[in-house]
Amino acid sequence: MQFGHAAFDCILVFDVSRWGRFQDTDESAYYEFICKRAGISVHYCEEEFKNDGSLASVIMKNLSRAEAADFSRRLSKRVFIAASYGVSLGFWQGSSAGYGLRRSTVDEHGNRRVDLGPGEQKHYKTDRVILVPGPQSELDVVRRIFTEFATRKKTRTEIADDLNKEGIYNSQGRPWQMQTVNILLKNEKYLGQIVYNRRSYKLQKPPIDNPHEMWIRHQNAFTPLVSPELFAKAQKVLSEVKYGRRRSDEELLSQLKALWRRKGHLSRDIIQADKKMFSCTAYARRFGSIMNAYDRIGFDPGPRFHFYGTGEKANAVIQSTANELIGELQRWGERATFLPELNLLTIDGALTVVIATAWSVADGTLDGRHHRRWHVRKLKFPRADQALIIRMQEANASIMDYFMLGTKNLPFTKDRKLRVSELKFADYRHDRLSSVLRAIYDKLRQSREVQSSR
Repeated sequence: MQFGHAAFDCILVFDVSRWGRFQDTDESAYYEFICKRAGISVHYCEEEFKNDGSLASVIMKNLSRAEAADFSRRLSKRVFIAASYGVSLGFWQGSSAGYGLRRSTVDEHGNRRVDLGPGEQKHYKTDRVILVPGPQSELDVVRRIFTEFATRKKTRTEIADDLNKEGIYNSQGRPWQMQTVNILLKNEKYLGQIVYNRRSYKLQKPPIDNPHEMWIRHQNAFTPLVSPELFAKAQKVLSEVKYGRRRSDEELLSQLKALWRRKGHLSRDIIQADKKMFSCTAYARRFGSIMNAYDRIGFDPGPRFHFYGTGEKANAVIQSTANELIGELQRWGERATFLPELNLLTIDGALTVVIATAWSVADGTLDGRHHRRWHVRKLKFPRADQALIIRMQEANASIMDYFMLGTKNLPFTKDRKLRVSELKFADYRHDRLSSVLRAIYDKLRQSREVQSSR
């Protein structure tokens, strides 16, 4: 719509609340302003005012927006209170029951009515939903998972692999993964307990992990699938592996250095293959990247791997380039905005340019020397009109040159990776940013000519 390609010229809305019950009423006004700027009018059918920009319509519209936001707040509060009360009585408030459990309805007297299948809802408003044990075959699998993990016979990954080999799938009919086994092991519902309000997702705000004192519990809500002793033993093992127990930086680095001495080298495969080691993800979370951890112990993986850990630097290079382009375009009288979430530069609503970086990587040897190639980081918005690729020098310390070409001409692979070697760099290369600006201006002029001819 913002690019002038909308197949409509107006939007009909039942009332202001249907346009959106935004907690910040300015957000509703912002979306309406975008439509207005693009020549799309918004009409509220049920409202008493006419959306014509008059003082009366502006006042009434803002009042209606505030009322819509307040309605959402009050409704959210009522829903939360009702759900909390239901949990306190032992009723299930979730959707799927999970592996080894089933949802069942009971009437107002507590008499069990019927079991519910996936996606099914209760038939009567007075009914409530409870959890009940599932088929014996699933109960046996749940107890097997807890037992094998708690006795340290198998890891979560090994348990998942064994179940998949035996043709046993999870509650969604999909193969087991380490994470799904991990979720099962941590869930207190296998103790017969219902826990509510562990996380909050209110009013479209980012999810928040609530402290334990805010959790709402109901113990002995249904028959437990595992004993409290077995569950506690599994939790103890969980606290001792990977992320559970907090280790000092020195312990993590000492373990990594010891592995280096044993193997003579370090890589992701070597780290992941050692079951006693913390994962690469754990090191990346603690030290910012696996390369930073390597630096702390004095290990150099070789020039080929110096590319890794450049994410923050890439964002800084892209942001700096975008700021420079916007400054020059504004001097030319053009309106330009940059959306860092997509690395997307939008110019006067007529041209979009996604910006990416190409980092130098040493890959293998050629005549005793490292063969140099450039790796293009993933385009965040491949549907843009043009792609501006910033190529770094061999040491990745500064910008070497720029390449700008249509995104439709980029040779993507099936996994959406970009084959740099297939690009004809000479045809799209620019030595300076001033040359890129002239190319952008030419594309902008062509885009306007096409739009005016329609």
